[in-house]
Amino acid sequence: MNLAADWQAHLADEFNKDYMQRLREFLVQEKDARKVIYPHSNDCFNALNETRFDNVKVVILGQDPYHGPDQAHGLSFSVKPGVKTPPSLANIYKELEADLAIPIADHGYLINWARQGVLLLNSVLTVEASKAGSHQNKGWESFTDQIIQLINEHHQGVVFMLWGAYAQKKGRHIDRSKHCVLESVHPSPLSAYRGFFGCGHFSKANQYLESMGKAPIDWSAHLQPAK
Repeated sequence: MNLAADWQAHLADEFNKDYMQRLREFLVQEKDARKVIYPHSNDCFNALNETRFDNVKVVILGQDPYHGPDQAHGLSFSVKPGVKTPPSLANIYKELEADLAIPIADHGYLINWARQGVLLLNSVLTVEASKAGSHQNKGWESFTDQIIQLINEHHQGVVFMLWGAYAQKKGRHIDRSKHCVLESVHPSPLSAYRGFFGCGHFSKANQYLESMGKAPIDWSAHLQPAK
């Protein structure tokens, strides 16, 4: 699990804490038991490695990695090239089209968002194949809480998109006098029609970033080949 130097500098102390040692031991036991874990260990920190610490403009908070074959690659809501777009991401694309008239992509690979400063962060960074939520309450939540807190403290004018009760609870300590917090129901097919559709979060994020003197996100960048 390789972590970019800028994030490592801010998170080094976390790796020495008891909870992280217990998490490491758990992951080793899972591997020794020949369980299949997603994403691959090389991709575990992709959200941090693709969105550098000083470049964070937007945080889109997810919960668990996808637990199906070849889906998860370390970015929340995103899947690898060639993999069918999952239902929640399909609804994100529908809202993006309604909000900014951006055509719906035929893939779910969001790395070009990440490289512009959109931190696609899951609360839990690993999962056992076919077992949703299997790595919850093992320590990852403490680690990602610290990531959110670092951004909250060290940055000014970041947009946090908190979709669903889980994300909203995790983001409850964000300083709303320093940052923009956009909340709605989750884009899952079970809830999207209760307020995600029509939320306008993508245009609102760009309006806020521009008001803070920052370049807006090109939300159509995922339509282009990965940079």
